[in-house]
Amino acid sequence: MSTIPAQAKTATEEQWLIESLRNGDEAAFALLLERYQVALTRLARMYVSSREVAEEVAQETWLGVLQGLDRFEGRSSLKTWIFTILINCAKTRGQRESRSIPFSAMWNGDAEPYEPAADPERFLPPDHPETPRHWVSFPNNWDTIPEEYLLAQETRAYIEDAIETLAPNQRAVITLRDVEGWTSSEVCNVLGISETHQRVLLHRARSKVRRALEKYFDGKRPSARTT
Repeated sequence: MSTIPAQAKTATEEQWLIESLRNGDEAAFALLLERYQVALTRLARMYVSSREVAEEVAQETWLGVLQGLDRFEGRSSLKTWIFTILINCAKTRGQRESRSIPFSAMWNGDAEPYEPAADPERFLPPDHPETPRHWVSFPNNWDTIPEEYLLAQETRAYIEDAIETLAPNQRAVITLRDVEGWTSSEVCNVLGISETHQRVLLHRARSKVRRALEKYFDGKRPSARTT
């Protein structure tokens, strides 16, 4: 993997990257490719019809980055700027395919039905005489599941499949937050949504993925396996 040279220690990493890119430094561009190419393609896929098209959008994004460097004023982070270009390119391509709508239009907190974080059947009814709305069945404790199952490629693939089933807005937020490790402010800036919107989408996405994983892990517990 490309690394930042020693001379960059006298300035911030971002300043070094920007100046190096403007000077045509191929190592700096390679560093950005290694860091963001996979994430760019993954995010673009949420707006377009296929992975092949998403890869084309990522390439268009890099071209836009190189062409726009001289106009980059640093009002946002370099990463935010790159991903904003990606989303604009992906939306344009998606609109050509009649797939894309403005991200902010995908969710209406007032109109969208309430989605509980846990199955309502796990709680006692509100009119229960002793413990209304208390747990009947607690969420599964994954501590009893062998570590090799938690870390297995099969499990990671199942998580990816569960994320793929989410609504596009929820999938985008959970991908950026939990897969890519972005902060909430970075997600809000790139997707153009409020902190409240981001928080609700993330909570709903995580709840749905957890429910899917609970069903998956039911078959991975020691008691469920043949002895």
